[in-house]
Amino acid sequence: QVQLVESGGGLVQAGGSLRLSCEASGRTFSGYMMAWFRQAAGKEREFVAVVRWSRWSSGLPFYSDSVKGRFTISRDDAKNTVYLQMNSLKPEDTAVYYCAAGPSSRNVSTQLAYDYWGQGTQVTVSS
Repeated sequence: QVQLVESGGGLVQAGGSLRLSCEASGRTFSGYMMAWFRQAAGKEREFVAVVRWSRWSSGLPFYSDSVKGRFTISRDDAKNTVYLQMNSLKPEDTAVYYCAAGPSSRNVSTQLAYDYWGQGTQVTVSS
């Protein structure tokens, strides 16, 4: 059974940092793109970042404009884990953060491109 399990969420003050982890089990995700989405209360789930698999590097990242320059996504295929380092956090970053995995696609920001999802981890940024 394939599982994605997120961890690392919590409460942090504005300007602080958190590091989210997503450990996958049940299959290898080498060749898959791994992403983070988030959903704030009363809002639609939105794309945050994705890291594509690359044979020649540690992955090819892409970010939403709202987090570019503050968040860093990375992956460790040996550990079947993807990370999201979040710096300079803002109250508007408050949301449940979800990990997702899907076969390589051009539509990296579309939820339908992802076959597997985690249960989510809460991130709360206080002002």
